[in-house]
Amino acid sequence: MFTERDSDPNSVTFKTIQPLQMLSENLVPRHWSDMISAIETEDLRKFDGIILTHGTDTLAFSAAALGLYFNNLPIPLLLVSSNLPLDNPQANGFPNFHCAVDFVRKIPHAGAFVVYQNPDQNMQVYRATRLASCLQLSGDFIGVQSKAFMHFIDGKFICQEFQADKRLTFKPLTADFSARILLIKPYPGLDYSQINLTGVHAVLHDLYHSGTACIATEYGEQHSLSEFIRRCRQQQLKIYLAPAMKSEQAYSSTRELLALGAEMIWNMSLETAYAKLLLAYGNFNDSSAIGQFLEQDIAFEHILDE
Repeated sequence: MFTERDSDPNSVTFKTIQPLQMLSENLVPRHWSDMISAIETEDLRKFDGIILTHGTDTLAFSAAALGLYFNNLPIPLLLVSSNLPLDNPQANGFPNFHCAVDFVRKIPHAGAFVVYQNPDQNMQVYRATRLASCLQLSGDFIGVQSKAFMHFIDGKFICQEFQADKRLTFKPLTADFSARILLIKPYPGLDYSQINLTGVHAVLHDLYHSGTACIATEYGEQHSLSEFIRRCRQQQLKIYLAPAMKSEQAYSSTRELLALGAEMIWNMSLETAYAKLLLAYGNFNDSSAIGQFLEQDIAFEHILDE
């Protein structure tokens, strides 16, 4: 299909490998280790770029995990998905793939990215650590804060993000992702007394868009995140919160949660915070090293006012 549609197919040669073949909704963190191993087995000096095909359901989580792990990759790694089966004329899989190939041909920008085109919109290139999960009841993706790294229009890449590279160099990571991080999402009526913390190494608690969650106890302590934080502390479990932008105008309920001992993972999407926690607890044993890793911006994962 690529050779039939591309204007210059002879300018590209591919080496294809298939370390995994599965529905992306069945993905677990150890599959990220399999992807990483397949890439690192190759002599990357022989390639100008890497294209990884992936399902849409867990795309944002895999993009975050690979973007963080390959934070010093010298060539581009582009994740490509399709909203529909490729034999469907409405599928965006080929345009996404073609954009990824053109990215490698025209501007081989080092780092990890996702290319994706929503219906009736321009093609977008997102930093892998800044992609939000697919919008509900649709096949559309957006970047964190609805921003993209680049637009791809009429065969040209137009840069949208002008953030200077202020990342800190971090020592190489191992492809070890902890399987003991519990992710909790808030909703009205969440009953924390039903949550089993046995075998959990740390908790990541999602927040509403304002950086808050229920702290009230008058309708039952079992619904209060404040009480759940106290329970985690009693069991000597770290509890992290995300996402939230660091600001002097933080809600009083947010400040209360932090005063109780929760730790905020500031300025980072939930998907990236989760992947980074799995890497942190898979690579480091002491709390100071984990904290240092979470605070450092290693793959443009920190969202700042730009």
